[in-house]
This record gives sequence, C-alpha cells and structure tokens, in this order.
Amino acid sequence: MSDHRPLAVYTDTDDLDPRIGVDLLTDNGFRVEVCETREPEVIAHAAADATALLVGYAPIDENLLDRLPGLRIIALLSRGYDNVDVAAATARGIWVCTVADLAAPEVGAHAWALSLALLRRLPFFAGSGNSHGWLERPRVLPRRLSEVTVGVLGLGSTGRTYAALAAPAVGRVLAYDSGSRSTKPAIPGVQTTDFWTVIEQSDVVSLHLPLTDDTRGIIDGPVLARMRDDAYLVNVARGALVDDVALLVALDDHRLAGAALDVFDAEPPPADDPLLRHPDVLTTPHVAYLSDTTAAGYVTAQARNVVAWRTDGRPEHPINDVAALSC
Repeated sequence: MSDHRPLAVYTDTDDLDPRIGVDLLTDNGFRVEVCETREPEVIAHAAADATALLVGYAPIDENLLDRLPGLRIIALLSRGYDNVDVAAATARGIWVCTVADLAAPEVGAHAWALSLALLRRLPFFAGSGNSHGWLERPRVLPRRLSEVTVGVLGLGSTGRTYAALAAPAVGRVLAYDSGSRSTKPAIPGVQTTDFWTVIEQSDVVSLHLPLTDDTRGIIDGPVLARMRDDAYLVNVARGALVDDVALLVALDDHRLAGAALDVFDAEPPPADDPLLRHPDVLTTPHVAYLSDTTAAGYVTAQARNVVAWRTDGRPEHPINDVAALSC
C-alpha cells in the first residue's frame, strides 16, 4: 500500500540532532527523510516528491527548484536565507521561512565575548610560557574598556543585543544601520551614525548585517584601510561580508590589530586557510548561535514552520509572501 502522506526532507543539519523535528513532523502527518547532504544531485533525487524541504546551509538555487515540482515550503535552520534563491522560490509558489530571532541573545553575547577577548589580547596571552615567553607582550596592548569605542554595523536583533551588552561597559558605542527601524526603541548609550564614522572611529567593529548583493564583500580593502591600525574586526554574521584576502593583507601589514571570526565564506574552511592559523585571528566554528536552548529550539522552530504552513496555510516566520501572489 502506497503512503500518501506528504514528504518532508531534511537536507543538512550539521551538528544539530533533527529527531525532535522529525517527531513533530511525523506527529502532524508527514513522512520524513533525513539526507545529511548539501549535494544538489542527492537532494534532487531524495526530494523529488517532497512537499517540504528542511534546509541547513545547502544551496537551493533555481535549477534545483525546477527538479522539485511538488515543493511548497523551504524551512531554514538559521536566521539567514542567503543560500536560497528566494525570488525563484516565490515565483514557483514556494514559501521560504527562517527561525527568526531565536538565537539573538546567543549571537550578540558571542560577538561581545569575542570583542572582549580581542581587547584583552587573549589570543596572544593564552598559553603564555608555551607559545610566548612569560614576559613577552603584543604589539598592541590590552585596552581599558572605559576608553574604548565599539562600532556596530547592523541594528537587527543580534546587533541590538550586542550594542546593549557593550554600552554599559565601554566609553562609546557607535552604530550604523542601513534598514529602517524607526519603530524600534533607542538603545541607551548607543549613538547611531553613518557607516564611515563607525569604520574610522571604532576600536572594535562588529558585523551584524544580512548577506545581500549590497553587503557581500562590504568589508574590503578600502574599508579596512580606513579602520584604525590598532582596531579589531568581529564577524558573527556571514563570512562573505568580508574580503578574506584584503583582511589577511591588513593583518600582515599591521594595519589592523586583529580579528575574531565565527563565520567563513566556505564552511568548514579549508585546513590551509591562513586565517585559521594567523596569530592575530581568533576563530570559532560558526557556533555563535549555539546554546542548550537553541540546540533544540532551532530544530523545533524549523519543523513548526512546516506544521504551521500545513495547518494554517502560512509558516510562522516567512520571509516571502506566496499568499499575496494569489490575491
């Protein structure tokens, strides 16, 4: 007897356990397959009859969508959606949804922790006596927080969390936001200003921007050249916001004191990526979102989007509006 339940297919979940999501989908009338792949050919074969696609970081482009004629919803395992061709999905009547701001507290806190580590020169001092002599000191000394200016690029949920953590601790917080957030309350101690003021006057610049055509490579050679040579860069957003080659040159030429990177353009980055072993770079493996709360919460929120769509005709956190097309 054939199984007529709609098919939901997980592409990739990385280090998260999808079982809680699988159970939720199964309890709500789906049959579920878990592929653990980012390969388009494998996805196209496994999801040929799928109604729902639950995606981590697998690229979902127009060519792949053409091979999934029954697909009606793509539920992402993140806040970002740059790995999906949203316009192509919308044109085909496919909802695209995210976990929204679920991990904003974690991502903001992780960026602030990285900032503190850089300002206190922990990458240099960790293991002193082994990697460095006990009395050896870095080129740029640790900073007194009350004399530091912190810069925030992007005032979405994670940028606001980061700014709110930094403001009571440092001398000044400068923030630039390209979006319109007039309905959001002001953050005490945070001064909104233009992009170049943040770049030129900050001791730390923390990135909290979405990856779009306009922001891809926004931190390039000319931008890095206008940062202070004793400043730091923190990126917990998307790797492709930063021109890695330009960043490496700036670090090697001592035109930047250091960087902390939780994200890379290619993940995982190749083992020979020079940024991984650079003495002035602190790296973490795309874990800014991770906590005991989000490990289960991400998987649950992803599956709930699919269940909400089947129950109510609309996911909980869509980033497009397929319903409007039929109006």
